[in-house]
Amino acid sequence: MRVKITLACTECKQRNYDTTKEKRNHPDRMETKKYCRFCRKHTMHKETK
Repeated sequence: MRVKITLACTECKQRNYDTTKEKRNHPDRMETKKYCRFCRKHTMHKETK
């Protein structure tokens, strides 16, 4: 079952992306490098509640 998650920038703490993930394959929190329009650069984004 896929669940909705929100990705937040680790530098400015803005919540920029909404996506889904497979909970069975990735039980821990997801981290990925994405573009932040507030920082105007690519930063690490972590999964939030």
